[in-house]
Amino acid sequence: MKHLFTNIKGDAFGGITAGIVALPLALAFGVSSGLGPSAGLYGAIFLSFFAALFGGTNTQISGPTAPMTAVSMVVIAGILAANDGDINKALPIILTVFLLGGLLQIGLGLVGFGKYIKYIPYPVVSGFMTAIGVIILVTQILPAIGYYPKEDKAYVETFKPEAEAIILENILKEEAGEDILVLEDFTETVDRASKITQEDILKESKTLASNNASGVLGTLKVLPQALQQISWLELILALATIFIIYGFKRITTAIPSTLVALLIVSGVAVGFGLDYRPIEEIPSGLPIPNLEIITSFSFTALSPYIFTSLTLALLGAIDSLLTSVVADNMTKTKHQPNKELIGQGIGNSIGAIFGGLPGAGATIRTVVNIKSGGKTKLSGMIAGIILLFILLALGPVASRIPAAVLAGILITVGIGVMDYKGLKAIPSLPRDAKIGPFRVSSEVIIMMVVLLLSSLWNLVYAVGIGLIIASLMFMKKIGDLTALSSDVKPLKEEAWKDEIGFPEKLKEEVFIKHIKGPLFFGSTSDFQILAKQIPKTASTVVIRLEKMPYIDQSGLYAMEDVLVDLRKDNITVLFVGLLNQPKLMMERIDIIPDLIPKEYLFESFNECLSWIKDNVEDIY
Repeated sequence: MKHLFTNIKGDAFGGITAGIVALPLALAFGVSSGLGPSAGLYGAIFLSFFAALFGGTNTQISGPTAPMTAVSMVVIAGILAANDGDINKALPIILTVFLLGGLLQIGLGLVGFGKYIKYIPYPVVSGFMTAIGVIILVTQILPAIGYYPKEDKAYVETFKPEAEAIILENILKEEAGEDILVLEDFTETVDRASKITQEDILKESKTLASNNASGVLGTLKVLPQALQQISWLELILALATIFIIYGFKRITTAIPSTLVALLIVSGVAVGFGLDYRPIEEIPSGLPIPNLEIITSFSFTALSPYIFTSLTLALLGAIDSLLTSVVADNMTKTKHQPNKELIGQGIGNSIGAIFGGLPGAGATIRTVVNIKSGGKTKLSGMIAGIILLFILLALGPVASRIPAAVLAGILITVGIGVMDYKGLKAIPSLPRDAKIGPFRVSSEVIIMMVVLLLSSLWNLVYAVGIGLIIASLMFMKKIGDLTALSSDVKPLKEEAWKDEIGFPEKLKEEVFIKHIKGPLFFGSTSDFQILAKQIPKTASTVVIRLEKMPYIDQSGLYAMEDVLVDLRKDNITVLFVGLLNQPKLMMERIDIIPDLIPKEYLFESFNECLSWIKDNVEDIY
């Protein structure tokens, strides 16, 4: 904190510029999430300020980001669908999920999770980022052409039978809950059903229509009929926005092209009095905390979304710390990863209480801040204050922004967020896996699985599945490599330097096994064949363990099984160079001293050789 005011001029300019850059993106992410522009703006205000204040990266600017918004979109749509499309019923649960995500982020920082982010495989991140781009790009096609499924009467009409069935099902559920559902007498059911209005059916039909047309698959499903009802004005506004964003960058990058596009296209639409569709109204005045998060809290309602909250927390952590690395490279500084997670968690938690969308460290906004002179935490705090000022002073003006303009902005975000570096590398990656007769790259498999599952099914589960596949493939590779270096071979083929002078007369009686690398679940099957490879003439087996740094539970039990078999055959086993971790593991399940007495543990091969000379007879 003592360095907070050492660069006031640079931080002020950096913060103001970053705040202005953040405005159109915050509004656009809010609209695409389903919670409205104010949610994006509130999220940007609180996250930017508090993540900067408590975080571990001096120049980081935080706010809603494409990945966080894509996951939030799934969360919001799912909870809305479970609450009959009623945003007032769904909002407390949605914000509780976001709040839990923030609290989990704080927890991740406190337990020191920050240093483990680097272990997430690149193909998982690559597939996910490209999927985010695909999702945003595809889902913004409909608003860009001015088509809204719940306003298409013919489309909504097709859902009326299903809507009636759902309403009736809800009545039966209510009666069952009130213990008044009796098979012999459906009078109460008929009475309640008679009170259903056409408005109720229409409302439920609109909810079903919106849900059915959501996401990538939903958009593609309704695209044919949407293309027959294009609003040319909305399409022109969206295309003009895209054209200015890409075109203005060629003129100068000193002024953010996204902001220029927003101002020019919105100005033309308002100035010429065009009959366009504006975004939802942004409430004027200070953001108010949503106390229903506390008053109507229900663990039963929240429990299905705990894994989703954890996903938001992990994704926000990855997103933020990747941006922190970019900031480090630009400023030649070193961020504090765990402190950064705590700051992000505090920002997301406070943002959720005020109805804001969750977010993370934003790379473009952080770069803008640094290039504009930002050097300390003050820059991020100023960015949040600027957004609050815009909300209070220009809220009614911002409410007149055309929805198609934000769709255009998001289309450019979708195109920009895809991982082109990873996609370009696909042809050159080594084909180290086999599917049927075809050789393919395991990294490409992981990337494509995450990309397809994220785009067409579920973002949350796709990342989990991607991580599991990546872990299994990694473990198989390590297991294969360990097995290769740990083959059991005759002494003469693998003698180590200190074994060269081993007495010739005892080579029939003594069998030496080298274990190189960890003995874990991936290499146990190769180790278990040891007993079968020992010559019948051997009365003593020496197992050299100087190069076995680690043994897991699977390896431990494989070792125990082999030792038990050798004992049954009256073969003496000697250990040489047993390291600390394997020794502790073996002592815990009594391999030492029950199967290997302490006098059979030798620190060096020379000590072991002395024992062999004194105790092993030359029989053959």
